[in-house]
Amino acid sequence: MTEFLLGLRLLFGSGRGNRIRFFLMAAGGSIGVCCLALVLTVPAILEAHDARAAARQPVTSAKGPADGTLVLQRDDSYGSQSFTRVFVAKGTGGARSVPPGLSDLPSPGEVFVSPRVHELLREAPAVKGLLPGREAGVIGPAGLAHPDELYAYIGTERAKIADDGRTLKDFGYPYAPFPAVDSSTLTDVRFALATLVLLPLAIFLSVCARLSAASRMRRLAALRLLGLSVRGTQRVNAAETVVAALLGAVLGLGEYWVLNQVMSRAGLPGLRWYPGDGALSVTTVAICLIGCPALAWFVGRKSARDATANPLAVRRTAVPRPPTKWVGLLLLSGLGIVCGFCATALMGRPASSLGLNAVLVVAGVVLTGVGLVLTLPLLSYALASRVARTTQSLTLNLAMRRNEAEPGSTMRVVTGLVLLVYAASLAQGVLIQLEQVTRPYGPVQEYSLPLSKLSAQQQRDLAKVPGVGAHTILMNSWIDLDDPASFASSATALVATCAQLEQLTVRTEGCVDGKVLRLVDLNSSVGSELKPGTSFPFRFRTDTRHDENRNIAMPAERVVYRGYEASAVGGAVLLVPPSALPADARPRDANLVLASSSDPEQVRAALDGIAAVAPIAEVELVGLNIQGLEQISVVETLLALGMIMGLVIGVAAFLVSVTDRAVERRSQVTAVTLIGARARTMRAVQCAQVVLPLSLGLVLALVTGKLAESSYLITGGGAVRWDVEGIPLLTLAAVGVVVAAAVGSLPLVGRRIDPELIRRD
Repeated sequence: MTEFLLGLRLLFGSGRGNRIRFFLMAAGGSIGVCCLALVLTVPAILEAHDARAAARQPVTSAKGPADGTLVLQRDDSYGSQSFTRVFVAKGTGGARSVPPGLSDLPSPGEVFVSPRVHELLREAPAVKGLLPGREAGVIGPAGLAHPDELYAYIGTERAKIADDGRTLKDFGYPYAPFPAVDSSTLTDVRFALATLVLLPLAIFLSVCARLSAASRMRRLAALRLLGLSVRGTQRVNAAETVVAALLGAVLGLGEYWVLNQVMSRAGLPGLRWYPGDGALSVTTVAICLIGCPALAWFVGRKSARDATANPLAVRRTAVPRPPTKWVGLLLLSGLGIVCGFCATALMGRPASSLGLNAVLVVAGVVLTGVGLVLTLPLLSYALASRVARTTQSLTLNLAMRRNEAEPGSTMRVVTGLVLLVYAASLAQGVLIQLEQVTRPYGPVQEYSLPLSKLSAQQQRDLAKVPGVGAHTILMNSWIDLDDPASFASSATALVATCAQLEQLTVRTEGCVDGKVLRLVDLNSSVGSELKPGTSFPFRFRTDTRHDENRNIAMPAERVVYRGYEASAVGGAVLLVPPSALPADARPRDANLVLASSSDPEQVRAALDGIAAVAPIAEVELVGLNIQGLEQISVVETLLALGMIMGLVIGVAAFLVSVTDRAVERRSQVTAVTLIGARARTMRAVQCAQVVLPLSLGLVLALVTGKLAESSYLITGGGAVRWDVEGIPLLTLAAVGVVVAAAVGSLPLVGRRIDPELIRRD
């Protein structure tokens, strides 16, 4: 305790410079702790989303009291957002549960909407078609996953949902039907955020704990020479680093509280939450208040090892030992793993992410990133030694000799920015993998609706919806459930004209109107086993409610087409002209397929028009996963947030390190200036000391980052394995980082020369 108090007395009683350094350490640590708290709270925010979504989920049963409450849930899309509508027909018997956020179930004609839907009804009146009834109230926060959710409870008559509705038992599921981010994706996001934020954060906190390390080590060495024990010297050093880290942790938690209040109300693209969702948990507070001071103590203890073990060498500024070469094994091990996965793709046998490969790919990415950080001092030392031996330039010689003498300072200066570029490649890989699963490709978007749920008038009105360019029917042949052989002779027919078929495909050849033709997609084997002459029975229902059967034989004539990647046409083997159907008859097992442009605005307009005609009909967007698109939006926001935090941390670490190094080297700069070096030469030296190792690190980050990203994409099993399109963006970002670092290094050589600096201790 005596040594700890001595450290505090030395801190606050040894001049204004030490006090300023202490508060700078605390301020820098607060930025890091704020970012750490934000990363640790993101899973809690997503869990709060899912918990409220699960609590309002209706629990239903196919069998129940005849007078029980009926519910029918429709999860449609409004643009790139999911719009959930729950139709409720109140009954006099059975369960009387009320969902969270409502005081009572809606009566027929009443509609309870979320605040965002309430605003949307004023901004876009066409949405009214989705909500038959009058607005009777707003759903409370307890019944919404997030403030911007599109959700509505619609009261209706029992007769309108009697066919599809189910009897209500209660509200509340043990899990959310559509989580904000599914578990597998959340694991990838956590991994990306850890690489984007936590690794640079550990470096940044280490940098803050080692501000003015050289002068502090000389002071500790003096105390050691005066007779203070090794442990006592370590406690004196801990007084400054640990107290500064603890103060920074407290300030950082306060900064996060303010940031949570602001961001939760303003919102982020694709991600909104209530302030209580982002409240600090006991675990987060404990990690920040205990972990950060512990890291500062560990870094301070390690940095003070030389001062306590060999104080004379510190006081006399002995030449430090070169970095050990063994740290390069981590980088080589990581590159060996990721290059092995890349080699499997080059040989045409890409590895999967099953079994041991799932662990190896993560280990390869982590080892490569950590190895890159730890190898930078060694690489900087090797580069500086070689350039200094071969160059004839005074500027480069001065710069490289200084980097050769202090290779460890390179890690503190450039590591944050190098890690940011490395992690950006991994973030691109995560987004590419998600987009391959959920984002559609092609200019056409199709909408499929069950024909049995539509009246003849609704079918005609849907064909006239603005933006709908094609309307066809997909009908399935009749199957005898008691005859297994009938399953092998089933077929799907597309009822359309040649013009409508052309609108639904990339190109067609051999189409003739008025004739039944065989549909052949050269990129698919659907229907290849069917022989010409095979007959398929189709059932139709007439206006008199009588079923009529008609057999359609597989013709020899065919129409060859190339379809889009996601299209309802891909499952059809017959093209039937509308004139071939019985008059005033409708297929029993069929879907109405509408098509529009895939432009987001056109998709939104088409969905509004469909809802206005058939508000209760279930609409399937062919090839488009709305929940997946929402997940992509959340993941993009989280990764963008991680990139911003990583950028802030990297830039802060760079500025703190460069400024601190410039202050520490004032005596050396003064000595070189007094013997004749010009200020322009010294600025060039300072710039070269930063730019050369930073450029080396960024080149390595680009190469290793793309290899790590490719290994992730290869094991993911997607169509994209080599992200060539992302290289120019990362290269441009790396060049921008180098330019910014060079400009930021120029003002660090002062114009005023103070000779006292060359003899001041």
